[in-house]
Amino acid sequence: MDPTEGDSGTSVLSQLVDSVKAISDFPESRNAFKKTSGDLVRRVKLLSPMFEELRDGDEAIGAEEMEALKSLKVALDSTKELLDSVNQGSKIFQAFHHDEIANKFHNMTEQIEAALVEIPYKKFAMSDEVREQIELVHSQFRRAKEKAEPHDSQLDTDLAMAEKEDDPDPAILKRLSERLHLRTINDLKKESVAFHKLVFMSDGNPEESFQEMSSLFKKLMDYVLSENPVNDAPAGDKGLVKHRSPVIPDDFRCPISLELMKDPVIVSTGQTYERSCIQKWLEAGHKTCPKTQQTLMHTALTPNYVLKSLIALWCESNGIELPKMQGNCRTKKSGSSVSDCDRAAIDVLLEKLANGDPEQQRAAAGELRLLAKRNADNRVCIAEAGATPLLVELLSSPDPRTQEHAVTALLNLSIHDINKGLIVNAGAIPDIVDVLKNGSMEARENAAATLFSLSVIDENKVAIGAAGAIPALIKLLCEGTPRGKKDAATAIFNLSIYQGNKARAVRAGIIDPLMKLLKDAGGGMVDEALAILAILASHIEGKMAIGQAEPIPVLVEVIRTGSPRNRENAAAVLWSLCTGNLQQLNLAREIGAEEVLKELSENGTDRAKRKAGNILELFQRIESDS
Repeated sequence: MDPTEGDSGTSVLSQLVDSVKAISDFPESRNAFKKTSGDLVRRVKLLSPMFEELRDGDEAIGAEEMEALKSLKVALDSTKELLDSVNQGSKIFQAFHHDEIANKFHNMTEQIEAALVEIPYKKFAMSDEVREQIELVHSQFRRAKEKAEPHDSQLDTDLAMAEKEDDPDPAILKRLSERLHLRTINDLKKESVAFHKLVFMSDGNPEESFQEMSSLFKKLMDYVLSENPVNDAPAGDKGLVKHRSPVIPDDFRCPISLELMKDPVIVSTGQTYERSCIQKWLEAGHKTCPKTQQTLMHTALTPNYVLKSLIALWCESNGIELPKMQGNCRTKKSGSSVSDCDRAAIDVLLEKLANGDPEQQRAAAGELRLLAKRNADNRVCIAEAGATPLLVELLSSPDPRTQEHAVTALLNLSIHDINKGLIVNAGAIPDIVDVLKNGSMEARENAAATLFSLSVIDENKVAIGAAGAIPALIKLLCEGTPRGKKDAATAIFNLSIYQGNKARAVRAGIIDPLMKLLKDAGGGMVDEALAILAILASHIEGKMAIGQAEPIPVLVEVIRTGSPRNRENAAAVLWSLCTGNLQQLNLAREIGAEEVLKELSENGTDRAKRKAGNILELFQRIESDS
């Protein structure tokens, strides 16, 4: 039998050709690793003729040689992943982790050179020209392996000075701007997307240096904007700006309204929308990103300050009035007793809340609940009129319906970010938690939704967890209606971004309910269960508790048959469980995880591919050690 038949033959060589082509097609890097990545791409590109000749030739390749080629394929795939992460990633993150990433490039060079050593290319039937080229490339990799990239002390110094000074020397910012290739407004826009994606992909555990990175980003943005006072348009066009009607750049338009954004915010998929538009979308019950149709991991909205500054600069440069703070996605209800904030009518309702009898209080709270739900104007006006403390007092009402109205009115008010602070400052968190524990089912569910809304602000995550919300949320997760379970799961996920709340959730018994939801494919909660498990698995107590729940079979099945996002989260949990645990690793291997992970490493999301590749590397270590 020809040893090159099937997967071990021509297909492997074709895959190697494809891998080299994919690496060769990478655009020239515009980051701190421009030379390093460029040299690596150039060397890999020169391997292509060998693979093409072997693929197209008639000579059989033995099993041992084919194994060496497969090792090289693994090394090239890892190289492509590294190049992709550097090209698409945050340049500021790379600056803070320069030595670590430089070491990864060096490891890739070592891995490719080690694979080339095992390939007996001198014995292959190749033309002399190709053989000479491959020998030259191999010697280049060998020399590169022996030479580590020098430490960039100037970069370290500039980063330290920029971090230390509130108003750094422009010369320092100029060097950083040029070193990181953040020179233009367009560069800033791309960095903004990459930087926020970094945060969303952090599994709720952003880098400890995140605040420093964010601060440097702001300083570089201010510097670049000061150096680009008009825009990136050619100089000859600048004098024409105010004599024509400018076309709004697509990046400045909300994908929903298609109008210029005034308050851009980023959702968990990394897409940016006008705040009022995406809030309306979420209020309508949607759980997906309108542009990508991906399921939102959470509904937190992160202000896109960079884009907001760019829009303001563009408006100023083009002589356009900045967008007013009234969004274009609001809807006005014609039968409302309050139209665009009738302050007098709201004051009447507040008087009933404060001094009315129980029936009047119930009716007033119910009307405020509806008004706060209708539009942003009402939410602002109701809060400014002083409703928040009065509604918080009614959370302790003995009347269940009044309590429901009060907590739901606070939920609706909290949609407006400024109101979140007013609600917390009024001492609402303990009372909302009490409603979550003891209220009617509707009140409990809306209390859970309110806690999620308030927990978007990081410091509130700590206070809500400390107030005892998590055990009550877990109870609702077990007992609630389908909507209540989802509200509880969303709140637990968001609270668990804070490290201390992960331990609270695990100790309160969250793992068993999550495993039941995960195994109940028809229950509609698999997405939420996996998302929470993925974030808890990054905590040592969470990892241990999940491991004791015998999750490996169901995780492997999700990786085999689940949605892209669920496969990604299942792989993340599996990787966490298998890292440093030979028993879990062997169990996963015994039930066929290797096959499904190989498929995931080829067809999954970027993060899923990384996690699958990491687990497969663990499997390979078992083989090499045995």
